[in-house]
Amino acid sequence: MKTVAVFGAYGHTGRFVVAELRARGFAPLLLGRNADRLEALAAEHPGLEHRVASAGDPASLDAAVKGAAAVINCAGPFASTAGPVIEAALRARIPYVDVAAEIEANVDTFDRYAEPAREAGVVVVPAMAFYGGLGDLLVTAAIGDTDAATGDTSAGAIGDIGAADEVHVAYGLSSWQPTAGTLAAGVVSRDRRGGRRVRYTGGRLEYYPAEGDLPTVEWEFPAPLGRRAVLGGFTMPDVVTVPSHLRVSEVHTYMTIEAATGLAAAVPVEESGRTAETFTVDVVVRTGGTQRRSTASGRDIYAVSAPLAVEAVDRILTGRTHRAGGVTSAGEIFDAADFLRALSAHLTVTSIA
Repeated sequence: MKTVAVFGAYGHTGRFVVAELRARGFAPLLLGRNADRLEALAAEHPGLEHRVASAGDPASLDAAVKGAAAVINCAGPFASTAGPVIEAALRARIPYVDVAAEIEANVDTFDRYAEPAREAGVVVVPAMAFYGGLGDLLVTAAIGDTDAATGDTSAGAIGDIGAADEVHVAYGLSSWQPTAGTLAAGVVSRDRRGGRRVRYTGGRLEYYPAEGDLPTVEWEFPAPLGRRAVLGGFTMPDVVTVPSHLRVSEVHTYMTIEAATGLAAAVPVEESGRTAETFTVDVVVRTGGTQRRSTASGRDIYAVSAPLAVEAVDRILTGRTHRAGGVTSAGEIFDAADFLRALSAHLTVTSIA
């Protein structure tokens, strides 16, 4: 039984990750900075080891991940935790996966750790969650030559494999009940942007003045969701993960109005328990006059992040990857279509030419 360390194990997403690891036959190692909350979580999972560690204390992180085969970081804001936990993983020579939805934190991971991770031969996968990871897998499956739902390789690719003119990712959430960590991470990201907005256009990530409201447009989601009003320019981590390995000029992301407006006045969700929130992630990839579409639907964006992260760790530890080290996105390191099929118990995925 392989041990996988979970930093931030007592948080909302961390709890789902711990449960998923146990269900998959791993031994979760519970990590976090709050000893009381760790002990309470350990009491819910008799037999699991827990260790106190802080992102601000490298020695404590080194001691915490000792003996682990991999580490999953669920503790935000990732602007503060990602770097220290990645560095501990590099020193321990173990894979690192996180569930960061912070665009700037993900950019930092690619920029700062690409070379160190490659030299160490350690796989580092940021944004391996609902935001960032799932969209990247869907885009990669649509842009390539394999049908994400059936594995049919006769569907054909869109232009050159790994290239497209435009990528559009629309998030159809029935609601968005954020965690306290999500809200805190949002504050950090807004502060780092200095009031600006961010987008991926013309083949690069750029920041621009936040003037006026984001545009409202109509998006035709597949049935049964149908036509919905969405906010254009509601930028998500796909603008980092997708261009990190695919040749695209434009990546645009959208969010349903009811989810986006509800987020501003949201009360954080409790630490445990699934919500009734449902989602549809609808991806459209265009090159010239050709279009392909991949869609995933399911329930609870935080709960589904757990099987995404754990499946990633399982594939890394069993060598089912396209590369052996470095900072990488889900679509680059994994067989996207096969990965999505493996999540059939959690997601319904369809592809439309």
